[in-house]
Amino acid sequence: MKKYFLFLTIILFCFPVYALDSTDTILSKLNDALRNKERYVQLKEERILNFKKIKSDDLTKEQEYNYNKTLYTEYQKFNSDSAIFYVKKNLKLSGELQNKDLKDQAELQLATLYSSSGKYRESEALLKGINKKELSKTLLPQYYEAYREFYEHYVANSYDEIYIQQIRRYRDSLLEILDPKTLKYKINLIQRHISYKRFGIAQKKLMQLLQTADQDNTQYAMIGYLLGSIYETKHQSELRKKYYALSAVSDIKHAIKDNASLQELALAYFETGDVDMAYKLTQSAIADALFCNVQFRTLQMSEVYSIINTAYLEREAKRKMQLQLYLLFISILSVFLIVAVIYVYKQMKKVSKIRGELFITSQKLAELNQDITETNNQLQERNAQLSESNHIKEEYIAHFFNLCSTYINKLENYRIILNKKATAKQFDEIYKILKSTTLVDNELEELYKNFDIIFLNLYPTFVKDFNALLINEEQIVLKQGELLNTELRIFALIRLGITDSVKIAAFLRYSLSTIYNYRTRARNKAAVSRNDFEEMVMRIGLISLKV
Repeated sequence: MKKYFLFLTIILFCFPVYALDSTDTILSKLNDALRNKERYVQLKEERILNFKKIKSDDLTKEQEYNYNKTLYTEYQKFNSDSAIFYVKKNLKLSGELQNKDLKDQAELQLATLYSSSGKYRESEALLKGINKKELSKTLLPQYYEAYREFYEHYVANSYDEIYIQQIRRYRDSLLEILDPKTLKYKINLIQRHISYKRFGIAQKKLMQLLQTADQDNTQYAMIGYLLGSIYETKHQSELRKKYYALSAVSDIKHAIKDNASLQELALAYFETGDVDMAYKLTQSAIADALFCNVQFRTLQMSEVYSIINTAYLEREAKRKMQLQLYLLFISILSVFLIVAVIYVYKQMKKVSKIRGELFITSQKLAELNQDITETNNQLQERNAQLSESNHIKEEYIAHFFNLCSTYINKLENYRIILNKKATAKQFDEIYKILKSTTLVDNELEELYKNFDIIFLNLYPTFVKDFNALLINEEQIVLKQGELLNTELRIFALIRLGITDSVKIAAFLRYSLSTIYNYRTRARNKAAVSRNDFEEMVMRIGLISLKV
């Protein structure tokens, strides 16, 4: 039993379980990344732009060097022309600072950029101009890396076994001085295993790295790419696509334009017969290479593109031929359909004639119904107006008799008072009473008060409805204890049907021009059409009269 557990432990240790998304999930993520590719580029450009905004004019030359170095790092795998621009600025600054280390560092950066841009002679001249013995120890890894990348870029354009040996040589030198704990060391060691076709060891180490590496690290894409290349040698197409896609997703999300994953993935799809996807990936890869101005990638892609584009055009030609055949079949069917349509048309024409007659009849009926409806509406409106008129008459007749009785009593009282004063020969008092207008004013005030009460009894919402016809800032606000004011009484009389300004002026004891001015001012304050204002006033309370 102990031996069994020991064996199981060894198996689990040697072959760990890796939790990774399925191939379909990763390919789905790739499609999403391709759709949002421009957005990732935009985010990258915004980040660079925001960094450029923080630069101030009072930077020291050392600070400016570091500032340019940061921009070089941002542009290195994104836009080589911009990266070259900032490295050249640093070359100039290093000369002004007379700092050899900074000069060597800038030249190594420029050499790498030149080799990726296809300027091999300029790159080689820069590398040969650097004395390795005088180089700072901190720059040695960059020196070996620059040489290794120079031969990697050169061999892509002109394959030779000598260049492969040089790549191995500089990689070995790089491994000797790198810290074994760093990710760069581990990836270079794995690349050495792959170079010597030790795929089993390389695969195991890559799978371990895949579990521990941070997906936000740009080296994550390299891990996926190397795994894809191993499965390519093993002819395992699904795993090959899976890991190339994983690498491509990482490159796209980081806006890395100098990448090889899309190119290799395009070839993988082409070899499995998916020409459409291969063409789509190839287009994206070429666009990246041209954007970044990485010549060796462009040369690689031109060969791949030629093959895939030819296959794609052939596929499109076949599809076009199929469409032409479908069009022919559709044309034949269309002829039969036209014959059938003609037959149906003749039958429909007969039916249409009958329908036309029915339509005319139904239209006449509809017109008659509409006339009847309009007549009914008019009758209802007339009935409402008659009902309102009757109601007003009833209300006013009752109030009229009441007021007449009141005024007769007041006249009688007035006669008795004058008679008493005449009997007592108080002629001065009589003259004084007759000369005073207080009585008349009081009676007018009492008359208007009674009018207001009677009118608002008939139309309780008149003030609110009248204000609704005015613009907000011109609406009437009554004083404390006021039922109606002069303006409202004018339009109350209009609502009762008294539209003659002469009669309104006589009732309210104002001049004709004053009444005219009130009416004109109210129309100017109207929220509705000026021409329809008084007509709308006359319709206030038409539907719901107080009974």
